Amino acid sequence: MKDVKLIAVDMDHTLLTEKGELPPNLNQYIKELGELGIDFAIASGRPHYTLEKIFPDLVNDLIFITDNGGAIFYKGDLIYKSLISVNKYREIIDFVETNSDGISIICGLDSAYLFKKHQHHAPIVQRSHSKITFVDDLRTVDCDADKFTTYFPNKDSVKNYHEAFNPKFGNDLSVTIGDTIWIDIMNKGVDKGQAMRILAQKLSIDETQMMAFGDTYNDIQMLQAVKYSYIVANASDDMKQYANYIAESNDNYGVTKVLEQLIAIKKG
Repeated sequence: MKDVKLIAVDMDHTLLTEKGELPPNLNQYIKELGELGIDFAIASGRPHYTLEKIFPDLVNDLIFITDNGGAIFYKGDLIYKSLISVNKYREIIDFVETNSDGISIICGLDSAYLFKKHQHHAPIVQRSHSKITFVDDLRTVDCDADKFTTYFPNKDSVKNYHEAFNPKFGNDLSVTIGDTIWIDIMNKGVDKGQAMRILAQKLSIDETQMMAFGDTYNDIQMLQAVKYSYIVANASDDMKQYANYIAESNDNYGVTKVLEQLIAIKKG
């Protein structure tokens, strides 16, 4: 671990507890890591404006890998974005409306966009997207969007992924599952793993100097991109094949327990 220079951590079910709470003293750990020359990245399906509300005192200290790699903010500066074309997300809207039980969400860099007819789903969507713009018809939206997400109230995202979304869009776009209620679509090649490689190039480091924590399918590429790959103990069994190590569960603050070990090793 002595050579680690970059750590990336997924949010839901990894860093956050099942109650949606951050582990105690996280800010202090991040500050200590920074003093030891280690950058800390939040790697999430959430957009940057939501993450900045969660970490208001650390915006200029953290790296935010947002929208599953659709954009990267390095200590307050946008250094990468991959925008989906307007025509493409209009095509996805038509598909969602006619071929699934999902709720379409355009993930703009500055706001999420949702049909007014689905306004009653706002409390769930706002957990991830703190800014929502409601419109009569999503097909009229023309914005800078780095992700398209579909919310499944019936918790059948895995079924929809295998039977409909990946067969339809998997060849041309990056399609991934987030928990039982989300399917995220980005441009081809966009994922958390690619984001780690972009950061490695920026920081002049390699996979042996990177650590990552995750729990589910949209973390696979990130775990595969680093030497020190951890899943938390609450992750599903089929995720074990993608990680070299297992941390304690999110409710037992597994991430910060590993951070404590790393800080101790770095301090000698």
